[in-house]
This record gives sequence, C-alpha cells and structure tokens, in this order.
Amino acid sequence: YATCEMKPSSKIDPDKPQVTGQVLFRQCYSHGRLEAIFYLDGFPLDNNQSGRAIHIHELGDLSNGCDSTGGHYNPFSVNHPRHPGDFGNFFPKEGKIRKYKTQLSATMFGPYSIMGRSVVIHEQEDDMGKGNNKASLENGNAGKRLACCVIGICNNNLWEEKLAEVTDKKKR
Repeated sequence: YATCEMKPSSKIDPDKPQVTGQVLFRQCYSHGRLEAIFYLDGFPLDNNQSGRAIHIHELGDLSNGCDSTGGHYNPFSVNHPRHPGDFGNFFPKEGKIRKYKTQLSATMFGPYSIMGRSVVIHEQEDDMGKGNNKASLENGNAGKRLACCVIGICNNNLWEEKLAEVTDKKKR
C-alpha cells in the first residue's frame, strides 16, 4: 500500500484551483496489477470543465514545488501515453475527483518501482499523444502543474476507508 498526499503547487496563483487529497495505490504481489484510488478535492464547482491529466513524474522532489518533479516517469523511453504512469484524464464533478482504477501498468516493486516518485495533476486535458507535436509525445500537452505529491508506503487502513467511499458512490 502506498499513499500520496496531494498539495497545490507552491508557485500557484490564487486564481487557480487549490487541489488537495490523496492518490492511493495497492499492489498485492510483485507480478500483480497496480490499483489506484484518486480522492481529490478543490477543483472548480462548475461541472462543465475539461478533463485534468494525472501522471507519475520521475522525481519525488518538491523542493521547488511541482516544478522539481522532473518529466514523466518513462523508464522504457516510449512515447506518451504509453508511460507506466500515464493515468489519462479525470473529469471533476462538484469540485471533486473520486475514481478507482485497476489494471495499471506501473508497479510498486523492483527496479521500475514508482515508490518515492511523484504524482502530478496538470491544469489541462491530456491529448493522449495525438497533438502532432513533440510535447504531445512527451507529456500530452497537459499544461502547467496544478498539484503534486510524493508516493510513500502506508498501511491498508486508508485504502480500505477510501475504497469503501469511492465504490459506495457507484451503487447510488
């Protein structure tokens, strides 16, 4: 189990959303698939916003806010959106993102572990590599970094609590 406590980028201006919350990870064994819970708050309340790209970046360094997290975590030198931490676009509803994703290609184990790296929420939607330019193949033209966090080990309590909340909402 791992958690990432989301904080707004330090260079953010007051007109930008102040995104907080958590991204939680679970991987039961080294060859198992990674699961993630995205539990985020602080987006505008307008439900007609575009999606927000969320990616794993190579460094867990927040010394200069989200700008010091490096580029996308891309250990296999492939084009975006095939990096192990390209999670795609998330569409906030009522200022929140509550999403449970399975079958992710990143791993918490071995030489390609995401532990100690960062998760970054971008201002814009990910063009999924279809933008016909170099930036599209590197980062999906997702724009500035809105918020970020460093991935660290945690126990299962947080996962169980948030999973119940995220999956319960689907039943209503």
